[in-house]
Amino acid sequence: MLDIFVNGLSGKMGTSISHTANKAKNILITDSIKDCDAVIDFSRPESTMQIINECQKYNKPIVIGTTGFNHNQLEEINKASKVIPILLSYNMSKGIFFLKESVKDFLNKNDGTFECVISEVHHKEKVDSPSGTAIELKELIEKSDRSNIVNSIIVESKRVKDINGIHEIRFFNGKDSITFKHEALSRNIFSDGALYIAKSITTKTPNLYSVKDFFS
Repeated sequence: MLDIFVNGLSGKMGTSISHTANKAKNILITDSIKDCDAVIDFSRPESTMQIINECQKYNKPIVIGTTGFNHNQLEEINKASKVIPILLSYNMSKGIFFLKESVKDFLNKNDGTFECVISEVHHKEKVDSPSGTAIELKELIEKSDRSNIVNSIIVESKRVKDINGIHEIRFFNGKDSITFKHEALSRNIFSDGALYIAKSITTKTPNLYSVKDFFS
């Protein structure tokens, strides 16, 4: 049995995780950090920082899906990862992972030059804009573009009612337009990923992990 403490249980993602866990035979949502096997956090940055302190106190690994951290908070998370295993990712769906891998492959195998537009659409209640995933995608392109084939990157954000998440990356020039797209049709893809990682992170040593460490 895997005992999970969810920080942000009353939120949309917390509710999705709870529903997914209830359908599983080997996962229990607990209200005790001290007695849990791992913590999943989908909350606000201030709450995340508080729960990280509790995780360090009780030596518990944590899976963080919260977005909107400032520089100092990210430094504190990195510092805490020297004490406990931490997964920090703004999107835990396998689909986004494979999207990133496809984009990296495209950048590595092309010798033309392109402009790039990253578009993201989410529900109106999402606080941060652009999304954490859009920021990750921009950073991924900048890091993976070793041949400098991308001249510029523009990030566009929209907030529309009842949209779980759409991320689209378009590379274009005077000859071609190539688009990579992922749409979350259900929050379950995020809760499935978070629970899978929570189970796997219980065997990890202290470090700051990414989804690649679990989905590769």
